[in-house]
Amino acid sequence: MVEQIRGDAPVLVIGLGRFGAACAGELDRLDREVLAIDANLELVQKWSERVTHTVQADCRNIDALKQVGAQDFQVAIVATGSSIEASVLITANLVDLKVPQIWAKAVSQSHGKILARVGANHVVYPEREAGERVAHLVSGRMLDFIRFDDDFVLAKMYPPKFIRGVGLNESGVRTKYRVTVVGVKSPGKPFRYAEANTVVTNHDLIIVSGTNSDIERFAGLDR
Repeated sequence: MVEQIRGDAPVLVIGLGRFGAACAGELDRLDREVLAIDANLELVQKWSERVTHTVQADCRNIDALKQVGAQDFQVAIVATGSSIEASVLITANLVDLKVPQIWAKAVSQSHGKILARVGANHVVYPEREAGERVAHLVSGRMLDFIRFDDDFVLAKMYPPKFIRGVGLNESGVRTKYRVTVVGVKSPGKPFRYAEANTVVTNHDLIIVSGTNSDIERFAGLDR
């Protein structure tokens, strides 16, 4: 049985580089209690007033993790990436301490496989994902882009001309291009869910979903 993790459970963040600091800072803004750990005293001092708790410790040492109470956390983020050996060892230590949910940053596919094998529940590839996102955005066709593991994509873009001024059911977006318009944003208004009779104007933005190849094809249509 998978243990249910509370949505407000405190989070242990190990590593205060750019990725770890971004995680810790955003969690703090979401009012989550955070314990951030790094071996670098300068980084610990820098973030001491920005997150709930910061500690200097070498988390490659399981006794150091025990001393800071890592075994009491339900969620941990291993944000170290410069040393593959260190991130794997830290992840293994958290597994040994029976932390139920472990998120670990990987810098390569092989690194990610090792992290998964030692027990990381979630492996993330921030550099690769950022690179893929930028590659899609520089084409100028999309304003935002998120791809999920099963090739499912969400993208924000300006609507092609053929869907403007008519209901979405009349434009045949889903049947012709196998993408779904899930949201529409008009100037000065919040995003709203799209319905079959929703009419998109020249000034709107749309959120569409579909496979990567279908979204790319749809994004390339005449604007």
